[in-house]
Amino acid sequence: MKIGYDTVATPLGELYVAVDETGVRKVAMTAEEWEAYAAELGGVPRDAEMCSEAVRQLKEYFQGARREFDLPLSVHGTPFRKQVWAALCEIPYGEVRSYGQIAERIGKPKGPRAIGQANRNNPLPILIPCHRVIGKNGDLVGYAGPRTDLKSVLLELEGVLPAK
Repeated sequence: MKIGYDTVATPLGELYVAVDETGVRKVAMTAEEWEAYAAELGGVPRDAEMCSEAVRQLKEYFQGARREFDLPLSVHGTPFRKQVWAALCEIPYGEVRSYGQIAERIGKPKGPRAIGQANRNNPLPILIPCHRVIGKNGDLVGYAGPRTDLKSVLLELEGVLPAK
C-alpha cells in the first residue's frame, strides 16, 4: 500500500500528516511521535501531492475558516476504539462532551476510563476531535505527553474557552 507524508505549520507547531490510498491515517503532533510511527512502518516517503488536501484542510481549520473536515480517513484500531472515535466525530465544532457522555453514547455507561484509553490512542487528533472530550466536572483532563496544552489551545480556537 502506498503511503506518504507531509508537514503543516500550525499555531501548535509543525504537524505531520500521513496519507495512504484509503485516506488520512496519522496526524502526529511532535517530531518524536512522527519518527516513532514512521520507523514502525519501515520509513515513509515525503509526498506533498498525496497529502495536499489534508494539509489544506488543516490550515483552514487553524485559520478559523473550517469547522468540519471532509477527508477520507484510514482508521486502524480495535472495533471498540473505532466505535469511540466514530462517536467523537459526532461532537460538533465548538462543543464538548464528557467521557461519561461518550460512554453512554456508545452503550458502555461504565466505560469512561476505556473511552480515555481510546482517546489516548487516537491516531488522528484534530480530525477525530478527542480534544472535545472533557471531565464530567468540566476539567480539561485526558491529554498526556509533551503537549498538555493542546486541548486548551484547540478549544480556545473553537471558541469553547476564552482566548488567553
